[in-house]
Amino acid sequence: MTLRSSLLSPLALPYGAAVHLRARAYRKGILKQRRLNGTVISVGNLTVGGTGKTPIVLWIAEHLSAEGKKVGILSRGYRGRSSAVKENHSTIAVSDEVQLLMARLGRRVEFGVGADRFARGQELAQRGVDWFILDDGFQHLQLARDVDIVLIDARDPFGGGRLLPAGRLRESRSALNRADMIVITRADRAPAIEAAVRRDSDAPIFYARTKLDSVSVLRDGHPGEDSPDMRTKRVFAFCGIGNPTAFIADLHDWGFQVAGHKCFPDHHRYTQPDLDEIEAKARETGADAIICTEKDVFNLGSNKWHAFDVSYSRISMQIAGEEEFWRTLRQIADSRKRSE
Repeated sequence: MTLRSSLLSPLALPYGAAVHLRARAYRKGILKQRRLNGTVISVGNLTVGGTGKTPIVLWIAEHLSAEGKKVGILSRGYRGRSSAVKENHSTIAVSDEVQLLMARLGRRVEFGVGADRFARGQELAQRGVDWFILDDGFQHLQLARDVDIVLIDARDPFGGGRLLPAGRLRESRSALNRADMIVITRADRAPAIEAAVRRDSDAPIFYARTKLDSVSVLRDGHPGEDSPDMRTKRVFAFCGIGNPTAFIADLHDWGFQVAGHKCFPDHHRYTQPDLDEIEAKARETGADAIICTEKDVFNLGSNKWHAFDVSYSRISMQIAGEEEFWRTLRQIADSRKRSE
């Protein structure tokens, strides 16, 4: 336990009690959930960031859209900022994750961004949306859902076992009893994690792996040509994501020669001094190129690179047993609808 965790540990007890009482109040019906007219699939986690949530949301949205369903993504848009994204003739504040999803999905999917996700969902329903993906929704108990999917990162499954603010757990592991489906990411098999999960949940467990789709060079802040030869270079990696060690580990798994790395806080908005520091560290390590995540691209702003080509990785999630995953999801959703 770090000094910071030790100092903050006394605050974890009242935090945990408040979270538990809130969840219990919704379970007992003391606090009422609001229900949208459609099917709501929640994708969330127990820990703060870094489980592969955005690629899973993307994968689910693409699948439902390909089936011809009218799909909407509901997101709080955490740490959003004003952008050129237009919604109903007005500029909305969107997070880097929402910008990534919008860039990938285009007009195939509608977006409702804001703290009141029920209100945003009602707006999307008026435009014909009847399948909703509740992004980062496990703790957003105000909105009723038909399927609750919880992601667990195999490399850091339970955030060190400590609740916020001392650790990375948003809720205790017992909250898994609310999950309908569990996806263990960045693993093909994890018996020890499965055993730990089974103490609190009998939900079906699936596995997902991060797949590298492409590496593209940035040209004047915009995606340029693909860079398939990046594995032959010594790269310096940087990122501002929830679980930076996962990105570095993925690069090694994909066969990259990582000369060094620099990590920033999640959703970090880069300044020119940040980029200058990254380039200086890249030179110190003898790197030939610099690489970041796709999410980081949306936080680079108009800052300039001077000495290096900078590339970003584009990823997706591959879920083992896709047919069984979708069969299970539909069975749960249908069962929930029949019981209403």
